[in-house]
Amino acid sequence: MTTRTLSDTRRLAACAVMAAAICVIAPISIPYGAISITGGTLAIYLAAYLLGGVWGSAATLVYLLVGFVGAPVFSNYMGGAARLLGPTGGYLVGYLPMAFLAGTVVSWSLRRFGGQGKRGAVLAAAVQLLGLAAATAVLYAFGTAWYCFQAKVTVAEALAVCVIRFIPFDLAKMAAALAIGAPIRNRLDRAGLL
Repeated sequence: MTTRTLSDTRRLAACAVMAAAICVIAPISIPYGAISITGGTLAIYLAAYLLGGVWGSAATLVYLLVGFVGAPVFSNYMGGAARLLGPTGGYLVGYLPMAFLAGTVVSWSLRRFGGQGKRGAVLAAAVQLLGLAAATAVLYAFGTAWYCFQAKVTVAEALAVCVIRFIPFDLAKMAAALAIGAPIRNRLDRAGLL
């Protein structure tokens, strides 16, 4: 088996494992008004750390397709096309650009600042946090536009229901991903698994 074939096989396997992990983490929900706090964004942040932009997006797409066909992998252990195409479905579909942007920024920061000691680690962490925040803003924008269209509400109403009250929780998830994502990726890289 050639090195390239082995590398592609590892990436496909890592993508499949991450898609399964997203399917396990994402439906975990805490009721919080009409919309629950879920593990979805945390799972996507971790996919971005472990797989980068392209493969993290691929794992996210697999997760969305699994949910689309009816597996209970969306919030509150729901599944099906109605969840994906309903008023809050834009936040699910928005996971795709979020995963790509977050993964691209994380991978770039690790290449750019990795191996530069403590200063490089601090710079990488700052860039990664900004990348996760920007990716989450893209998710919010996509999901809010979809929600406004589907629920026939104003942007202000959609932001109040779907975004503003979730910002502190997403910031906490970003911090968690930052704390555990980079060390796990480094270990998997050193082991030759990514």
